[in-house]
This record gives sequence, structure tokens and C-alpha cells, in this order.
Amino acid sequence: MRDLCFIALLASAQGLHVARAPALRPARAAGLLMKEPPTKPIAAETNAEAEDGSGGLRQLLGLKGASVDDGKSFLNWKIRLQLMKPATWIPLIWGVACGAAASGNYHAIWNLFGTAPTTDSWGVVGEDTLKAVGAMLLSGPILCGFTQTINDWYDRELDAINEPNRPIPSGAISEAEVYSQIAALLIGGLVLATRLDSWAANDWPVITLIASFGSLMAYIYSAPPLKLKAEGWLGTYALGSSYIALPWLCGHAMFSASTITPQEVVLTVLYSIAGLGIAIVNDFKSIEGDRALGMNSLPVAFGIDTAKYICVASIDLTQLGVAAYLYAIGETTYAAVLFGLVLPQMFAQLTFIQDPVANDVKYQAAAQPFLVFGILCTALAIGHHTF
Repeated sequence: MRDLCFIALLASAQGLHVARAPALRPARAAGLLMKEPPTKPIAAETNAEAEDGSGGLRQLLGLKGASVDDGKSFLNWKIRLQLMKPATWIPLIWGVACGAAASGNYHAIWNLFGTAPTTDSWGVVGEDTLKAVGAMLLSGPILCGFTQTINDWYDRELDAINEPNRPIPSGAISEAEVYSQIAALLIGGLVLATRLDSWAANDWPVITLIASFGSLMAYIYSAPPLKLKAEGWLGTYALGSSYIALPWLCGHAMFSASTITPQEVVLTVLYSIAGLGIAIVNDFKSIEGDRALGMNSLPVAFGIDTAKYICVASIDLTQLGVAAYLYAIGETTYAAVLFGLVLPQMFAQLTFIQDPVANDVKYQAAAQPFLVFGILCTALAIGHHTF
């Protein structure tokens, strides 16, 4: 597949101030099981709505600087959507597209005109498009939404420090509503996964197994007693692999699970190390709250100066290693393209390492488009190569 995908990245710099967490609204507070915030909010501008008028959109995307909802929307849908953080769905949707490309069996419109894998049927193109959309729906809105909701529930005390206007610590959604959302997304995701396996005619329920494993990882990442996110390396890698390897394999399995090779699995695992670096970037902004609640994130465990170099090394060395592998197996064009996509990321890192706390959002906006196109480049190489 020579697939082209569109990705939108929203980023905004944040100011600094110290504010007290707002009191829980009485109507919602009765069912909310959380302690009073252990200290004043100390993260950057967590209570303020964005001054550029984007607060409403930020709320719907689950971003900082969101408007505070009045709780009067039908079925509280705005708050429910905010909990699912749609802005975080993009990497998983992209991962499914990469997996479809790696399968070598996805048929797009241009495959009607002689580009491999060729087809002369509009019906095949239409069905493959719907298959891809189904896998993207599973990986993004449903299971990533489940992951974000359960993470916000178990992070409610941390968010009371870092982001007190998030739906749960602010009291904008009740305990019962959170539990019902978690159950609906989990059950809906597993049911959809079984249907996708049937549609893909997989001999083994590969997509269902991937969805089940991902759901388990989401729970143990956020919930005690394991709570992997508090375990430094282990939690950070678990997050990275869930955002890269699992949706990739889901996308491939939708178009012939039997063609997934050990080499492809290894490459997704390697790219998950790059995902570890991206996860560390996200940890810098919450270092104060993590430290206050004993969360052993890598910036807390190693300090900012060491963690920033671990971060950029895991991102760069992984991609350079993959480029070297593609060159070694004869996919020299793809190797050269991937190498070219790493260079602007390294340039953006020169600013990032000067102050990773202040420059995290700027770095992600500048560098991550090149990272995700590099993942697609690798997927196309796998789809093109005969193992």
C-alpha cells in the first residue's frame, strides 16, 4: 500500500501560576471517592482556560486550557468525551494505518490503476477501507478512550495537583458515570474485536487477543497494586508499546494475520522504544505532581538532566537502528527516507534539551510528524519486502 494519511497536531505553550483546586460541586461530589488535594496545584497554568478562544475545542479534545463545562450537556457527553481525550487517539489510528501498509494486502483507490497490490474491483477497495476504519475505531476511540478514562480515575489525586480542572477532581462527573463509561468502552471494544476477527477470517482470534492484552495493560498501567506508571522504565515502555506495537499489529491482522512475521514483530517492539522516549517527553510536564505523590517517572528517578538524554537517545538510536536494518535487507530507498526523517527530529532536540519542561510541547509539535511518517515509511518497507 502506498497510503497517505493526514495527521493534525495541536499544541500550545502554557504560562505559570499557583492556584487552589476548586471545591467539588455538591451535586457530583457525593459519589466521588477521593481525598482532598494534598497540596495546592503546582503545575503550569492548570486552572486557566486558554486565552485564544480555543477552550471549547480543547475540552472536546481533552487538552489543557479547556473550558469548564457546566454539566448540562445531554448525558454529560462533553465531559465523557473530554475523559476519553480524543487528541490521544491519533497515534493509534496512525498505527493501524501502518499495520495495514505492512500487510501488503490493503487495497486503496490507486491500486485500481496498477500499483501493487493491484485490484480491478471497487468493491474490494470499499471493503478494505471499511475494514481499516473498523480497526481504527477499535484502537482509537474505544480502547484508547477506555485507557484514558481508567487512567484519569486512578490519577484523580495526581490530577488534583497537576490539573485540578480535569473532570474527575473538579467533580464534573460522578463515580457511577465514570464506572459506566469504563464498562461500556471495555465491553464494546472486546465485542467489536471479535466481530473484526470474523470479518478478517482469521484462523485465530488475533485481534481479540490484541484487544484483550491491551485492555489488561491499560488496567495494570494505571491501577494498584501493580500501577506500572509508577515503576519508571517498565511503565514508560508499556505505554510506548501500547501506542505503537499493538495498533500496528491490529491493523496488519485485519488484512491477514497469518502474514505477520517475526521480523515485523521485532520492528514494532523496537519502535516501542522510541515510544518510550515520547512518553518521557510527556512526563516532564508533570514532574512536580509525580514527585509529590511518589510516582517514580524517569524524570523523577533520574532527574531532568539525565532523563532528557535518555529520552532523545531512545528516540534517535531506535530509528537509526531500524534504518540500518532496512538498508541491510536491501530496502535502501526506504532506509534513506527514514534516515532523512530522523535528521529534523535531532535538530528539534537541540532546543528541547535546553529546557525540556518549557519546550516539551514545542518539541512534540516540531518533531513528532517526522517520527510518525518514519513509522509509516518502515511499514511500507515491510509491506514491500519478501521475507
